[in-house]
Amino acid sequence: MPEVTAVIPAYNEALSVGSIVLQASMFVDRVIVVDDGSTDNTAKIVELAGAELIKHPKNMGKGVALKNGFKAAKNSDIIVTLDADGQHQTLEIPKLLKPITDGKADIVNGSRYINGDQTDTPIYRRLGQIVLDKSTNLNISEGVTDSQSGFRAFSRKTLSAFRFEQKGYGIESEMLIEASNANFKIHEVAINVRYDINGSKKNPVIHGLGVLFDIFQQMKFHRPIYYYTFPGFFLIILGLILGSIFITDYLIGSSHSLTPTTFAVLLTIIGIFVSFTGIILQSVSGMIDRTLGK
Repeated sequence: MPEVTAVIPAYNEALSVGSIVLQASMFVDRVIVVDDGSTDNTAKIVELAGAELIKHPKNMGKGVALKNGFKAAKNSDIIVTLDADGQHQTLEIPKLLKPITDGKADIVNGSRYINGDQTDTPIYRRLGQIVLDKSTNLNISEGVTDSQSGFRAFSRKTLSAFRFEQKGYGIESEMLIEASNANFKIHEVAINVRYDINGSKKNPVIHGLGVLFDIFQQMKFHRPIYYYTFPGFFLIILGLILGSIFITDYLIGSSHSLTPTTFAVLLTIIGIFVSFTGIILQSVSGMIDRTLGK
């Protein structure tokens, strides 16, 4: 039987983390809780519940918590991640393990939306998640329906793919992008999530915008054609349109300055430069992938 370890990031989750540890212990061999600088009794309760504890001296972000948790669990055959706030149902852990033990997947993503949007997700959250899902899927070869899920299972062979550059919640998308870039098989299973508890520690709008920014930073490296070339084309088209308007105004005498036309020309040149930057970087990325046999 494979050795399974649950890695649970926690920040001020004293009310729920104890029961999550005990419930998860029924389905895994080890439970590691990373206390990310909690100011309540999270660490004490984790120890009383019998889990292994990694404690950060201050809040460092979910990405750092997962990095340290994965490092501690690196010899496990499978790592399961779940939240400490009680939103995820530990009874569904076997559902995430099965595709890996059956050899059908390297990573299993627990999805709230694999069967559509018929869930009790608050509408403001779902709209934001759709944007984040679409943005994440621009960076990966296998589309996912729930890019922000924290309930996942990872085969040990995938661990070398993760760099954990994102310190915050952008880590969820980053891990999918890096796994896809390394050609690991990503499989999704349907999960249930509770929304009758307040698990969010951040303003959802600020949180969503922060994650979206992180995703686009990933796009710079993994999909430069999207990050550079498409915006470059927009600048070229805008420059040509403005240039035609400005030069027409100058020729018919309604404008006596060529400065606006010069601006439009510069805009077009910048667009051309940015577009070719994306094309060149995409070509280099393709050559590297072929050299590495991806």
